[in-house]
Parts: sequence; structure tokens; C-alpha cells
Amino acid sequence: MGIFGQEETHDSKISSMSYALRWKHENLRQISTAAIVTIALTIMILLLVNSSTRKQVYLVVDGQVKKIETNKSVLQEMLDEQAISLKPEDQVSMPLSGSLQDGDKVVIDRAAPVQVTVDGATKKLYTTKDTVGDVLKEFGVSLKENDKVTPALTERVTEQTDIRIVRVNKQVVDRHESLPFRVIKTADPSLTVGDNRVIQQGKPGVMVQHIEKVYHDGQMVSMRMIGKEVQTKTLDKVIAVGTKKKPAPPVVQTAAVKSSSTVKASSTVKASSTVKASSAAKTKKTVSSNSRISKAGVDFSYKKLIHVSMTAYSAGEPGIGTRTATGTRVTEGRTIAVDPSVIPLGWWVYIEGIGFRRAEDTGGAIKGNKIDIYYDSVKRANNFGRKSGLKVYVIGPVKPQVN
Repeated sequence: MGIFGQEETHDSKISSMSYALRWKHENLRQISTAAIVTIALTIMILLLVNSSTRKQVYLVVDGQVKKIETNKSVLQEMLDEQAISLKPEDQVSMPLSGSLQDGDKVVIDRAAPVQVTVDGATKKLYTTKDTVGDVLKEFGVSLKENDKVTPALTERVTEQTDIRIVRVNKQVVDRHESLPFRVIKTADPSLTVGDNRVIQQGKPGVMVQHIEKVYHDGQMVSMRMIGKEVQTKTLDKVIAVGTKKKPAPPVVQTAAVKSSSTVKASSTVKASSTVKASSAAKTKKTVSSNSRISKAGVDFSYKKLIHVSMTAYSAGEPGIGTRTATGTRVTEGRTIAVDPSVIPLGWWVYIEGIGFRRAEDTGGAIKGNKIDIYYDSVKRANNFGRKSGLKVYVIGPVKPQVN
């Protein structure tokens, strides 16, 4: 006996489809309602999540306050979101990697470009400081008491502020000026006329001038005298001038004799005297080329006596060196410039009213009976002017010594 399954008929399939349609129709409303509720719940959840992460942050840039709503949790992310870029020199009140909290206040100070010129160099710098003084402190620029700063240290810094520092140095140096001595002549009745004796040798004094020199960045800009004092007093030269009259030479008178022998003898004597006088004149002429005289207490022989015009010069004048034509160093009280054809170089002379000098130098304008006398001071050389008709005794290569 076999087993047979239930026979499926056409009527059973129709019954199943009807049931499904009936269930769907009855539950469609519940399905739609459930879908709507699910979507609503999802949106509410998203809104709740979003509202819980969104926060308000106050951003202060260069004093301007701006309220920002963001859901970013890191400062750098919020700045990127707001398209705010920063320079490395800008200052921020909190780290860029710091986390943001609702109600946080973030302050950003933008760095301003400034130009600083100091010690010969110019640099472009960025700073957030407010005043010139603060900028210099920030970059370690030290100032001395006399330095000049432009603009002033209290001036506020703006875009493209140009700060300039001038280093000011002051130096006080001593300058020595020679003080010429006077020549004082006193009458001495114990000496005969023409006999002059030096009682006291003159010695120039020394004046010390205190000179203040001001330098700006190593360049001298001013110089002034802030004081002076006499270091060494002058010692006047004293000369005793003889006033005693010279004794008159004795007068020899001879009696006239009329005898012929006497006349002959007289003629012979006259002839002899004429010859002797002529010889004496020649001898005197020869001696005149090497005569002796006493000046400034010194007895000396001289080769010739000339009259000259005289000027003065100084090494302080432009184009005048300190070396002479003979290779010596110019020295006040010794050096003169001459025409070598009149006074040989290296020879000593005595200038009336001035003293002994040595011919050591030459000059383009020194021709003939002209002499240029050397002074250290340009002022003294200029004050000397031009003098004419001065007596000059040309001595020789050896300076006379004091008696």
C-alpha cells in the first residue's frame, strides 16, 4: 500500500495569494508609520550628537573680537575651517594643537614688519611688540647713554616702522700748543754800546688744550675745546744792552818840518803808509768774508751778511709734509727753507730778532734772498705774515756754541 501526498489544487494557490495581499493591505499603514518613526529617531539622534559637539569660541585678532560656532575640537582645525593663516612670528594665546572648549577665548597678535638699522647693518624683522624700546629689547639691541634712536623709544610700532640707531662716541684728547717767550732788553751801563749779553735764556711754555671729539658710527662729526691749562710757563729771554760810551781813540799829531830831508822822509813815510793802507784794505776785505760778531750771547764768525724777506709755513697746511729736502724732520726753532744758491743746505744762519736756524728745506716759491721759517702751529705761521729787510748772518755747517 503506497503513501500519497496531498494533492495541490488550483484553488489552494489562489487562497495563499489572497491571504498575502490581505496581510499586506492590513499592515501597510503600520510599516509606513514604523519607517517614519525610525527616520525621525535617526535625525533626532544626529541632531543631538551634533549639538553636543558644537561649541562657541571667541577669536580676538589684533583687538577685533569675532564669535565663531564650530564643532572642531582642535584650534588648528578651527583656524583652517575659518581660513585663518598664521606667520611663524605671530603670537597665539594657546597652542595650535590645543583642544577647544565651549566659550574659549583665543587671542592672536599679528607680527608687524619693522626695519632696524644698527652698527652698519639693516635687517627686516617681525614683531608683536608695541613700542620701539620693546622691539629693541626683544631682539637684544643694547643702547649706550649717548646713542641716538629714531623714532623715540616710546613711539608705537606700526607697519613698516623704520628704526635707526646712531652709535655716538665721545673722546677727549689733549693737544699741546707752544707758547712763545718774550725777548726783554734791559739797559746795562756797565757794558759798552754794542756789547749785548744774554742774562737769561728764553724757554717757550706749553699750553694743554682739552679737545672733545664726537663720532657718529665711527665718523668724526664735531670737535670742540672744553678746557685748557698752562702746563709749563714761558721763561722770557733777557738781554743786557750796553749803554756805556766807548772811549775815544787817541789823536796823534806830528809837527811839520821844512827841511828837504824831512820832506823826503815824509814822502817815504807817506808812500809806505799808502802801501800799508792798501794792503790793510785788502786784508780787511778778505776778513769781511769771515767776520766775527756777538749775537744772543754767542760769539761767532759768519761768511756773509744778507738782507732777506721772510714768510712762515707749517706741516699742518695741506700738501706740506714733515720731511725736509735734506731728509730731516721739520722742527720748530731750527728748520728754515732757503734757496740753496744763496744759503747752502745744512748751513746755520743767525736771523736778526729770531735767532739761530738751519737751512734744511726748500720751496718752489723760495728763490733768491727769501726764507721760509717753520712753525708747528698753522695759526702762528699765518700770523707771522711777511717781513722784509731782515738781516741774516750766514755762518756755516757748524752751529756756534754759547760762550
